[in-house]
Amino acid sequence: MEDVLDLYAASEDPLRPRICFDESPYQIISEVQVVVPATPGHVERHDYEYRREGTCNLFMFARPHTGWRHVKVTSRRAAVDFAYCMRDLVDVYFPEAVLIQVVMDNLNTHDLAVLYDVFPPEEARRIARKIAIHYTPKHGSWLDMAEIEFAVLASQCLDRRFDTQAQVAAEIAVWEDDRNARAVPIHWHFTATDARHALKRLYPSTS
Repeated sequence: MEDVLDLYAASEDPLRPRICFDESPYQIISEVQVVVPATPGHVERHDYEYRREGTCNLFMFARPHTGWRHVKVTSRRAAVDFAYCMRDLVDVYFPEAVLIQVVMDNLNTHDLAVLYDVFPPEEARRIARKIAIHYTPKHGSWLDMAEIEFAVLASQCLDRRFDTQAQVAAEIAVWEDDRNARAVPIHWHFTATDARHALKRLYPSTS
């Protein structure tokens, strides 16, 4: 836990960006009945009935101290998708970085070893050398600020029904572009010192 909190408290270094990473499934559902448009004094009305159109997966990249985020929408959550996300960090989003420090939970697929299952050894090693993973502790995924971005995404963008994965991706892209244009940061205040007081039951006793 303190490893992640110390990382958050450190000064921003453009060559060693801090990235929070998380993923979440999303249920795609469509309307069965015609939506009643909004009128003066009445909000848009949707029937309670809906049709399930499958699921997709949302991979969240967030650089909370600078106000950048990106959501990659995929049809599944698998080790190969995680591997491509890590390659995107290195080659697409932060090609100039010396080391990318990534905060994530300890999910079974969140392991740089999967790079070797997807890419040739030389390519896998090239990607792995530029990434340092900082795992959140067990039952401590709330320390990953990507979860905060997911909460904002859910309330600002995903609070309505979408028919297809393509529509989900398109609507998220609009939301993402707006928040990135405004460079909305996350102001994190919980420190290692706070943790020692508030969560002292989790620390080993010396008595």
